[in-house]
Amino acid sequence: MKTQLNQIEALLNNKLVNFDNADQLTTALAEHITKQLTEAIADKGKATLVLSGGRTPIPLFKQLANANIAWDKVYITLADERWVSPSDESSNERLIHQYLLQNHAANANFTGLKTHHDLATAGETECNNLLGKLPYPFDVVVLGMGNDGHTASLFPESSRLAEGLDPNNPNHCLAITPMHAPHERMSLTFASLKQAKQLILHLCGTEKLNTLQTACEDGPIEDMPIRAFLRSHLPLTIYWSP
Repeated sequence: MKTQLNQIEALLNNKLVNFDNADQLTTALAEHITKQLTEAIADKGKATLVLSGGRTPIPLFKQLANANIAWDKVYITLADERWVSPSDESSNERLIHQYLLQNHAANANFTGLKTHHDLATAGETECNNLLGKLPYPFDVVVLGMGNDGHTASLFPESSRLAEGLDPNNPNHCLAITPMHAPHERMSLTFASLKQAKQLILHLCGTEKLNTLQTACEDGPIEDMPIRAFLRSHLPLTIYWSP
């Protein structure tokens, strides 16, 4: 394991920070995000935080909910969303409300990606307009990564993946349908995410470390879209624990 970590750190120019366990990672990451948001608020009076869903970040959400931040000056949105009702168990918005927008963080300003439209494609324009009203560029973006190398909802083999990865795409988001995962999605574009002042890739487990190592190897970006972030000169830090 140590040899593998050293190899990945070398490939990523020391962008990988590893921890002994998930609790240590969560505490360190929550402190880092708190510092970044606090500095942004001090600098310009507001801050933007983009988060990913899934089970991995739930402990992070819980810690951030109690962080001493001027949350009324923080604008939160998602890196991607399944096109389901916000009350659906698959909804990332539901996770944000349940675990983050509590206690101190209840005062934060949240913008969801799911509109009233039946199809994500129909809601794309409205969603772009909503995202365009947020303070931009984003201050902190926390991404996840699937075992297929997708991040946000930029999935391999998706029909609109080239648009999603286009660094010159003028749009903040696009509707995208994964080939091998359920639900139509709304995903922020690489072009929008890459402008962030701080990008964080939050990973836990041996499988994710193996996927990260594969992503560091030669191969098309389209095969593992996370490579778009790993291969660009971006302010990216990877937080990993077993």
